Amino acid sequence: MTTTDRSHHAWLLLALLLLSGLLFFLGLGDIGLTDRDEGRNAEAGREMFESGDRLTPTFNGELRVAKPVFLYWLMDQSYRLFGVNEFAARFPSALFGVGLILIHYLFLVHQRDRTVALFGGLMLLLNLEILGLGRMALTDSVLIFFTTASLYGFWLGLHGTGNSRRWIWAFYVGMALATLTKGPVGFAVPLVAAALYLTWTRRWLDYWQKGVPLTGMALFVLLAAPWYAAMFLVHGDAYATGAKAHTIGRFLSPMEGHQGTIFFYLPVLLLGFFPWSALLPVPLYRTIKEWYLIRRARTHPDPTGASELDLFAALWVVGTFVFFTASATRLPHYIGPLFPAAALLTASYWSRCLQDPATKGIRGSIHLMMGVGYLLAIGFACLPTLYTTYAPKMVKEFPLAGQVDLGIGPYLIAALLLIGMTLVGYFGLNDERRGRAFWAAGGTLAGLVLIVIVISFPHINRYVVAPPQELAYAAGLNLDRQDQFIAYGTLRPSSVFYAKRQTLFVPIGEEDKIRTALKETKRVIILLPESAQPKLPAEAAGLVPILKRYGYVLLANQPMVTTPQSATPPPPPPTILGH
Repeated sequence: MTTTDRSHHAWLLLALLLLSGLLFFLGLGDIGLTDRDEGRNAEAGREMFESGDRLTPTFNGELRVAKPVFLYWLMDQSYRLFGVNEFAARFPSALFGVGLILIHYLFLVHQRDRTVALFGGLMLLLNLEILGLGRMALTDSVLIFFTTASLYGFWLGLHGTGNSRRWIWAFYVGMALATLTKGPVGFAVPLVAAALYLTWTRRWLDYWQKGVPLTGMALFVLLAAPWYAAMFLVHGDAYATGAKAHTIGRFLSPMEGHQGTIFFYLPVLLLGFFPWSALLPVPLYRTIKEWYLIRRARTHPDPTGASELDLFAALWVVGTFVFFTASATRLPHYIGPLFPAAALLTASYWSRCLQDPATKGIRGSIHLMMGVGYLLAIGFACLPTLYTTYAPKMVKEFPLAGQVDLGIGPYLIAALLLIGMTLVGYFGLNDERRGRAFWAAGGTLAGLVLIVIVISFPHINRYVVAPPQELAYAAGLNLDRQDQFIAYGTLRPSSVFYAKRQTLFVPIGEEDKIRTALKETKRVIILLPESAQPKLPAEAAGLVPILKRYGYVLLANQPMVTTPQSATPPPPPPTILGH
C-alpha cells in the first residue's frame, strides 16, 4: 500500500467513524428512558453503581436474573464518567455500535478491498435496527459487537497464515463476553454459524488442527463461568430458577406476550435492514445454490476462494434467522446478530453489480427497494391519521395520547422517502449511473434518522415519555430513606431510575397495598395518571396534589420540601388535535 493509499484509507475510516459517532451519539440523552427494558437496565446499572456490589444485578432492590452482568458493569463505569443520566445509560450501547462499524470495516478491508469495506460499513451503519439498538440502554448492541468479533476471529483464525491465525482466540473471547452480556445466546449464535460452515465445507479437521478447540473452550469457560458460578453459590435456587426461566423458558414458550408466527422475522429483516434488505435475497440465494452444487459434486473448495466468505456470511444469516425463529419468544431486536453478515453479503453483491452492470438480479433488487420505500412513505404519510383514530385506545398507557398530535415529522419522512426512492430508481436502473443509487439510498436513511432524532423524538418525549419521569424525579427529591414512593396504575420501571429509590408498584385493583403504606409510613408520595385518582382508596382522600404533568399527578400527605427546576415554570401546553 502506497503512502497515498494509506492516506486515502485513513480519511475513509475517519469519515466513517465521524458519521457513526454523529448518528449514534447525537441527542443520545435528550429523550427519557423508554419502558420497560431501558428503564430496568438503566436502573440495574444505577443500583450496582450505588451499592458497589459488582456481582449481583438488582432492580428495585430485588435480584435481577433476566440478563447477565456485563452491561451493568459497563453502565457502572459510564455513570462514574458522566453521572447518572440517560446519556450515561446509553453510552455503552452507542460506543459498541461505533466499535461494531469499525471492526466490520477493518475486516472487509483485510478480506476484500476498501470499496467493499466502505459499502459494508455504511450498510451496517445506515439501517434502522443497528442504529436503534445502538441508541438504547439494551444488551443487544454489546451482544452484536461480541458475536461479530467472535465470528470474524473464527474466520481469520481458520483461514489466516502466520500471525493472523492468532485471531482464533477472539472466537472464544468474543463468545465468553457475549455470554456475560446476554446469556446462552452469546455462544449459541457463533457456534451455530461456525458449525454450519464447518459442516457444509467439510472443514472440521481444519478446525481441529487450527482452531485450538480444547484450549479455546477452556478459555471460554475460564472467562464466562466464574460469574455464573458465583451467582449460583451466593443466590442458589433463586438465581438458578430465574435464569432458567429467562433462557430455556423464553426459548420454549412465549414470555410477556412476545410471540408471533414463523414468518415474524421476515418483515423485521425487510424493514430493519432497509434499504439494503432489498439487495440481500439475490446474493443469499445465489451463494447457497452455488455451494449446494459444489457439495453435491463432492469437490473440496479452494480455501482462498472469495466466494467461501460469502458462504460463511450466508450460513451466518440463515443459521441466526432459523435459530431465533425456532424460539417461542420473538422480538424484533433478537435477529440483530445477523446484520453484519447481511451487510457483508450485500456490500459484496453491490460491488459486483457496479463492476458488471449485467449482474443478475440487480434491477429486481432496485425495484424491491423502491417498492418498500414507497410503501413506507405511504405509511408515514398516513401515520398521523391512524394515530388520531387509535389514540383514544392508548389513553390508559399515555394519558394525553388523544390530545397530542405527532407533529410534522411523519410528513417530512414521507416526503424524504418519496424523493429518495425516486432517485434510487433514476440512478439504479441506469447502468452508467448506478453507483449514485447507493448514496441516494444511504442519504435517505440517514436523513430519516436525523428527522426522528431532531424533530420527532423531542416532541414525543415532551408529552409522552417525560411527564411521569419528571414527577418521579420530584418525588425522589422529597422523600427520605424511610418514606414511601408509590407508582399507582402506571407500571413503568423507569420511575425507579428517576426517583432513585425503591418504588412500590400498585396495579389498579390492589389498593390494599396503599392502605398499608399510609398506615405504616410517615411520608407517602403517589405517582398516578389523573384518570386513576377516583379509584384510590378512601384512606388516600387526604392526599393533596403537589405537582401535575400532562395527565400525571403527584399526591402527597405532606407538603413538598424541594421543588425541582424542571417543575417550574410549567412547560407550554401540548398541541391539541383538531386545533
